[in-house]
Amino acid sequence: MPKIADNPASGALTPDPGRWKALVFIALAQLMVVLDATIVNIALPSAQQDLGISDGNRQWVITAYALAFGGLLLFGGRIADLWGRKRAFIVGLAGFAAASALGGAANGEAMMLGARALQGAFGALLAPAALSLLAVTFTDAKERAKAFGIYGAIAGGGGAVGLILGGFLTEYLNWRWTFFVNIPFAVAAAVGAYLVVREPAGGRNRSPLDVPGVILSTLGLVALVYGFTRAESEGWGDAGTIGLFVGSAVLLLAFVATEARVKSPLLPLRVLADRNRGGVYLSLGLAVIAMFGLFLFLTYYLQIVKGYSPVKTGFAFLPMIVGMITGSTQIGARLMTRVPPRLLMAPGFLTAAVGMSLLTQLEIGTSYAGLILPAQLLLGLGMGTAFMPAMSLATHGVDPRDAGVASAMVNTSQQVGGAIGTALLNTIAASATTAYLADHAAGATTPAAQRLLQLQGMVEGYAAAIWWAVGILAVSAAIAFAFINTGKPEGGVVAGSGTGADDEVRIPVVAH
Repeated sequence: MPKIADNPASGALTPDPGRWKALVFIALAQLMVVLDATIVNIALPSAQQDLGISDGNRQWVITAYALAFGGLLLFGGRIADLWGRKRAFIVGLAGFAAASALGGAANGEAMMLGARALQGAFGALLAPAALSLLAVTFTDAKERAKAFGIYGAIAGGGGAVGLILGGFLTEYLNWRWTFFVNIPFAVAAAVGAYLVVREPAGGRNRSPLDVPGVILSTLGLVALVYGFTRAESEGWGDAGTIGLFVGSAVLLLAFVATEARVKSPLLPLRVLADRNRGGVYLSLGLAVIAMFGLFLFLTYYLQIVKGYSPVKTGFAFLPMIVGMITGSTQIGARLMTRVPPRLLMAPGFLTAAVGMSLLTQLEIGTSYAGLILPAQLLLGLGMGTAFMPAMSLATHGVDPRDAGVASAMVNTSQQVGGAIGTALLNTIAASATTAYLADHAAGATTPAAQRLLQLQGMVEGYAAAIWWAVGILAVSAAIAFAFINTGKPEGGVVAGSGTGADDEVRIPVVAH
């Protein structure tokens, strides 16, 4: 963390030697949270059987986490600003570890669902604290580029790593280890953060908590996330689904109206009013819609159509991880101080769209090396290149008192995007599959032909949904190019404080 130099009058800032160690523990915590979004998916069938969870209730193992995490993110970000980010970070880690231990030791459905909800609640405190700590720790443009390159690679590729780790633990140990594995991550990150993380002076927002804002935002986001989750299982025309969307819109509009009037808002509208941050939140949320849909379809394709084991499926995602790490650390981080962010984000999303478009050519006998591998590399390179400047720009120049809620908005856009992507693209795929089976059912007269038709119908459905994902990525690129107009960052200066794209604000900080 930068410290004020021995001669305050000089205005010089000398970096704290512990800032790179702090990055290790912040990144470790972020990896744990991102892993958890996918690692449990692989273990769910085994956990369902062991705990006697019904088919109707198994979705709640995923949904309980998503609702708590998505609904409480803004509240968690505000708590981080109020308590201090380091304290919120450590409390979040401790709570997440305890909830993971509870999930791993679950002896029934109720205990499992409670543990998942607790994981989501503490994750909603931990995730914005981690990103805001990073934002206020690295204020030099070149160092910030490197730090956010690492963070962006983890944020983008951690979900795929979760598929690998989940498959390995489920196949060679048992599903309980997909929970227990979080404990050493959390303990190491908490101890390391306590010892090396420093926080800037004057960075807390000690204003009274906006209780109406907390209630309206939490209920509105929960209704939105649950609406998309329900749409996947009950349909978009279901009365309950429509009611949730209408209720969410009313609650979130009331939240915005409240934030415009109260003295100390939960989410200061100045955070959203900056066109650059608004462009990041919107383009990133859309990109995540496409990406989460792909994780779902490619997992099913590899396991059901190609017959891959959970471990082999996980390792099949390695090219995407390699691409993301390369795009984030070798392209995004190296170019971030040389070119404006939109010239990284827009081409990055378009590169990902090209990779995604290759996957529309999937067939039952598609070669992994000939099509899936190069598609994943392009997708990873593009997403990694785009994610890195997006993560940095979303918190760049924010008033230190608002760093927590600005970070929470990044996570909220990703969480809502993930919920939308899973529900929307899965619905498109299911409709396309149903239509294909209806058109070709007459020709399948033997059990073997019917099995082949089922597989072909699934693949046709995936291809139809992936085309939508390609279009969404193209829109994301257009938004990034049109909305984000800030120039390349200058060394040692945090640009775009929220009052204008050309404003600059130096953030002097001291070590505690």
